[in-house]
Amino acid sequence: MKSSLLAAALACLSFAALADEADVKKAVEAKLGKVEKIVKAPMAGIWEVTVDGQIFYADDKGGYLIFGNLLDMKTGKNLTAERQFNALPLELAVKQVRGSGKNVMVTFEDPNCGYCKKLAKDVLTLKDVTVYTFLLPVLGDDSYEKSKAIWCAPDKSRAWVDWMTAGKIPPAAPAKCDLNGLNKSAQLGGKLRINGTPAIFFANGERVGGYIPAAEIEKRFVGSGG
Repeated sequence: MKSSLLAAALACLSFAALADEADVKKAVEAKLGKVEKIVKAPMAGIWEVTVDGQIFYADDKGGYLIFGNLLDMKTGKNLTAERQFNALPLELAVKQVRGSGKNVMVTFEDPNCGYCKKLAKDVLTLKDVTVYTFLLPVLGDDSYEKSKAIWCAPDKSRAWVDWMTAGKIPPAAPAKCDLNGLNKSAQLGGKLRINGTPAIFFANGERVGGYIPAAEIEKRFVGSGG
């Protein structure tokens, strides 16, 4: 009898938790639009919600929204930025691996961006790095055409490096090339409110708007435990 009552109580608790999640989701969607993901945040009584690629927080009653970053006071880590980094759709990026690839960075770049070309040359000097580059053609029609050619190349990484570091223009994209991934990459830049290139993201959540030299990149790898 006791075990039956306990099971019933647990079922009620589980239902209540699900109801809370549904209520919070409904409340957030009424203000911000469709919720892509909702999970419990590390802080008690708070939900982490993702809307249009951005992370927000809501209380467990669905009465308050929090815009900003959640920091771990003990470690100093920006938990929001780390979660944002880990949620990036890396399958849409051009991937380069140098050495062991243990240090990871993500960039958003335009193929006609001068500072992006400077960054691409610096990347060649980095050791033990994996670079995920999202193509973000923001500098006009020619940038989109070059991005298409790179995206549709048999070896995207080689086509990107050859163009950015040596000026070797890749062949024009074939008419039947699937550009869905490229277009999603460009849309992602908009969701993340990237207004210029290059934009650089590190695994610890740090975001840098603009070019930084290889020495500064290496320092950030050391600072993030790489």
